[in-house]
Amino acid sequence: MPEWRPRSLRKPRRIVEPQAPEHSMDPRADDDRPLADRPLIDTAIYRDGVRTSTPPSLAETYRQLRSEPGTMAWIGLYRPAEEELLAAAEEFDLHELAVEDAIVAHQRPKIERYGDTLFVVLRAATYVDETEEVSFGELHLFIGTNFVLAVRHGQSPDMSAVRKRMEDDPDLLRRGPEAVLYAVLDNVVDGYAPVIAGLQNDIDEIETEVFQAEPHASRRIYELSREVIEFQRATQPLLNILRSLEAGFDKYGIDQELQRYLRDVADHATTVGERVDGFRQLLDKILTVNATLVTQAQNEEMQKMTEASLAQNEEIKRISSWAAILFAPTLIGTVYGMNFDLMPELHWPLGYPFAVVLMLAVCLSLYTIFKRKNWL
Repeated sequence: MPEWRPRSLRKPRRIVEPQAPEHSMDPRADDDRPLADRPLIDTAIYRDGVRTSTPPSLAETYRQLRSEPGTMAWIGLYRPAEEELLAAAEEFDLHELAVEDAIVAHQRPKIERYGDTLFVVLRAATYVDETEEVSFGELHLFIGTNFVLAVRHGQSPDMSAVRKRMEDDPDLLRRGPEAVLYAVLDNVVDGYAPVIAGLQNDIDEIETEVFQAEPHASRRIYELSREVIEFQRATQPLLNILRSLEAGFDKYGIDQELQRYLRDVADHATTVGERVDGFRQLLDKILTVNATLVTQAQNEEMQKMTEASLAQNEEIKRISSWAAILFAPTLIGTVYGMNFDLMPELHWPLGYPFAVVLMLAVCLSLYTIFKRKNWL
């Protein structure tokens, strides 16, 4: 059989200037490790829910699966090389578009069916309390009639925990690849609970900071809003994935017990979606309240400044009024203090009383005018 390659991937993916957009998204672009050094999570052959062998290589896994009818292969790969995925695609007849998505990665959660094979993309999430960030891992699942191929592009989800759970429950595992899909979905959805708790705690802290008028509250609200939006992008499509699975229960003959389990996962995913929607709406309201409180604080500060300015103006008016009142007699006294011989008032017997009366009259007039204007 000639070597199989998707038409869109026939040219080798190497760093070429300028880089193609899909290559720049490739998480293996800088991974120069030899193929033998690239880690496999685990590979096993199962019969009736019990592990019968652990092949040392992918080639041996394929050989055993072909030679042992009635068995199921569960293959786990971590950031595999392109050659590994292409070999798996040839072995399991995987669709080229799904393989390309698994190679390039950075896909949104989705479910697609290619013949007898389901292709599911999931985004697991973990909460990093130190940095108040949500870390995401990407998982691509190929679910066939007798195989499960899991391609992981991040530290989460913990596929070893999923495998251990299933191996500890052979009655569930013997239900086939769909049972593995259920376990993975359940693990991913359960992993959202700590993220919900972490985000809720951050929102509670932000509410306290907002009403305490912390200066950095706005920045924290914005950063947390971005985390919630990214988390929503990971969780919201999951509901569509579960609805699509539920719609195909009868058509593809899904086990009745698995149907119950998947509906339970859908209930949990719905709860997560509602909580995330609530977080986003609450953060929008908190941001609005914070903007209102900041504006109110600014208005109060402006009002205080205005009141202070008005008080200063009143004081200036009083000082200016008294200065004008005191200036009038000073001016009159200065004129009469020049002692010119030709000033008729100097030799007038009533000159002194006249000058004093004039001073008093001017001062009284100015006082009356300023008092009517409320300057005094």
